[in-house]
Amino acid sequence: MTVAVFLFSLLGAMAVGVPIAFALIVCGVALMVQLDNFDAQIVAQNLVNGADSFSLLAVPFFILAGEFMNAGGLSRRIVDLAMAIVGHKRGGLGYVAVFTTVLMASMSGSAVADTAAVGAMLIPMMRKADYDINRSAGLIASGGIIAPVLPPSIPFIIFGAAGGVSISKLFMAGIVPGILMGVALLVTWWLVTRKEALAVSERQSAGDVLRCLLRGFWALLIPVIIIGGIKMGVFTPTEAGVVAAVYAFFVGIFVYKELKVSQLYGLLLSAGKTTAIIMLLVAAASVSAWMLTIADLPQQLIQMLEPLLDDKILLMVVIMVLVVIIGTAMDLVPTILILTPVLMPLIKQAGIDPVYFGVLFIMNCSIGLITPPVGNVLNVICGVSKISMNAAVRGVWPFLLAHLLLLAAFTLFPSLVLVPMKWW
Repeated sequence: MTVAVFLFSLLGAMAVGVPIAFALIVCGVALMVQLDNFDAQIVAQNLVNGADSFSLLAVPFFILAGEFMNAGGLSRRIVDLAMAIVGHKRGGLGYVAVFTTVLMASMSGSAVADTAAVGAMLIPMMRKADYDINRSAGLIASGGIIAPVLPPSIPFIIFGAAGGVSISKLFMAGIVPGILMGVALLVTWWLVTRKEALAVSERQSAGDVLRCLLRGFWALLIPVIIIGGIKMGVFTPTEAGVVAAVYAFFVGIFVYKELKVSQLYGLLLSAGKTTAIIMLLVAAASVSAWMLTIADLPQQLIQMLEPLLDDKILLMVVIMVLVVIIGTAMDLVPTILILTPVLMPLIKQAGIDPVYFGVLFIMNCSIGLITPPVGNVLNVICGVSKISMNAAVRGVWPFLLAHLLLLAAFTLFPSLVLVPMKWW
C-alpha cells in the first residue's frame, strides 16, 4: 500500500502539471496522511534541513564558475585549442566537439551549460561546413552529458550529500569512466562519418598549436587545480567550488580581459536562478525521503529483491535497467533525489561499493538527459541548433547506444571502474 501511495501521489501530481519540487512535497504529505502522521511542522523542518548542507554549497560556486568561464573567454579558448589539434581530421569538427565537451566537463560539472556553450560555438561552424546537423547536434548533446560524470560533477555532490557517500571519492572514481565516455563518442563518430566526404580544414603548424595551447593555458589549469587540490587535501570539494569560481573570475577579468564588471549582475543572477531550482528540488526531496524512511520503503524493497542480493552483477543489471526507464521520463536531479534514499540501503545490504554504484547511477541518470520525451539536454541542443526534437533524436541515437553499451560494460565488468578507483 505504501508503494502504491508513493507512486500514485508522485506520478499523479506530475501528470497534472505540478512542478517536480512541489510534487515531491505532495508525495511526502500523502505518505504522512496514509501513515496517519501528518504534521506541517515536520514538512517545514525537513524542507529547511534538506538544504542545510555544507557539501551543497559547492553547487552555486561551480555553477558560477561555469558562468564566468563562458563570459570570460575560457570556453572559447578550449575550442580554439581543440580545433588546432584535431580540426584537420576528416570530420574534424566532430572530434573538436568531443575534446571540447570533455575539457569543459572537467571545469563546470553542468551538462546543460556545457551543451549550450559548445553548441553555440560549434553548430554554426558545422552547418557552414555541410555536416549533417542532426548528427552533429546529437554528438554535442552526447558529449555534454559527460559533465555529470567527470569532476567537478554537480550531480556527484547532490548524490554524495543525499546518500552519505564521500564526494571526494566520487570525484576521483568518475575520472576514468568520464574519459571512456569521450573515447566511445570518438569511436562512434569515426564509424558514422568514415565514408562521408566531409570538408577537411588545413592542418595547423606546430607553432599555431603551441600558440593556442599558451592562450588556453590558464583555462586548462582549472581541472588541474580542482582535482589536484582535492587529491592533495588542500581543500574539500565544497571549497574547490569557491576556488574555481574565484579563479575563473580572476582569469576572465585580469588575464583574458573579456569579462566585464557590467556583466557580473547578470551572471550572478543566472547562477542564482539555476541554484534556486536545484536547491528547491533538494529541499523538497528531503520531505519525501524522510517519509520513505519512516514508511520503511527501503526495507520493503530489500525484501522484494532479496533473491538477487547474493548476485551483485544481476542486482546491478536490474537497477540499471530500472534507472534507464525512469530516466526517459524524469530529469537528472529529481531522479537522484528520489531514488538515492530508496536504493542506497539495498546497495549496502548487497555489499556493493557505494562509490562504484554512485558512478554508474549518475552515468545512467545522465544518459536520461538525451532520451526522449523529457531529455533536458536534447531540448537545449534543439534550441541552440534550431532543429526539431524528432531530428535531434534521429541524430543522437548512435551516440546514445555507445553510452548504453559502455554502461553495460561497467555493470557486467565492475573491475573497469573498481580497478582505476584504486589509482587515485
